[in-house]
Amino acid sequence: MKIKINWGTAMVIVMVLFMVFILQFLYRSMAIDKYEHHLVSEDYYKDELYYQNEIDKVNNASKLVQNVKAVRVKEGILVTFPDDMDETKITGKIYLQRPSDKRLDFVKEIELTNHEMLIREDKLINGKWNLKIDWIHDSHEYLLKESFFY
Repeated sequence: MKIKINWGTAMVIVMVLFMVFILQFLYRSMAIDKYEHHLVSEDYYKDELYYQNEIDKVNNASKLVQNVKAVRVKEGILVTFPDDMDETKITGKIYLQRPSDKRLDFVKEIELTNHEMLIREDKLINGKWNLKIDWIHDSHEYLLKESFFY
C-alpha cells in the first residue's frame, strides 16, 4: 500500500512541525529553571542616572601613572593597587558580577596587604565575569571596569 502526499498536505505537516519546534523551544527557555536568565542589575534605570559619575571616575583612573591591575593567579584573582598611593587611605569595594546568573554576584570590601588583595577562587566558577573596582584615595574617586574569563 502506497501513501501519496500532495503538496498541500506536505506544507501543512512541515508548518505544524516547525510550530511545535518553536513552541517547545519557548517552553524550555521560559519555564525550565535550568535556563533561567537574570538582569545584571535590578535597578538599571536608577543606575543610568549615575552613569556620568562613573565616567568621571573611569577618567580619573585612566589619568593615573599606574592603574589597578587584576590578574588571575592559582589561588584566585589578585588585585594590585598603585604603589604611589598610601594603602591605608584606599577604601572602596570590588564587585564581581556573573552576567549569566546574578545569584553568583558578590561584593568585597577592599582590604589591602602590600597594595594587593586576593579574591579567593572558592567563590569563582569558570566562565565570564564582570569586575568593577570602585575606590577612593585622598577624596579622589576612581573606577575600573573589566570583563574576564575565569
